[in-house]
Amino acid sequence: MVKEENLDSLAYLRAVVKETLRLHPPAPLLLPHQSMVDCDIDGYTIPSRTRVVINAWAVCRHLGSWGKVEKFMPERFRDGGSATTIDLKGNDFQFIPFGAGRRMCPGINLGLATVEIMLANLMYCFIGAASWHGEGG
Repeated sequence: MVKEENLDSLAYLRAVVKETLRLHPPAPLLLPHQSMVDCDIDGYTIPSRTRVVINAWAVCRHLGSWGKVEKFMPERFRDGGSATTIDLKGNDFQFIPFGAGRRMCPGINLGLATVEIMLANLMYCFIGAASWHGEGG
């Protein structure tokens, strides 16, 4: 079985998880926030004390940030890919499946570790079963 200490060596698996989160964020709409001051964003004026809801689903499919937005391409997050330097911590606002800043999801580390270990063990068991029955290597 795959253990947590093995996850660092599974770079493609991590890229698959990131691409899955890009296409299907856990919460398509982030928690509402309230603007503290008047601000202009992309030509839109947002008055202070306005409730704002961020559409993470749309942000992660923005054509200006992602080429071929509907295509599942884990290679984006691999070495040499267009999104190699983008992380899940919300520092890159084109990829915010867990939100950003001080109000980002507190369960990000547990959630990612759980998904990665589960997927790694599922693949390990699936490939192991196929090899056991002589169906693959």
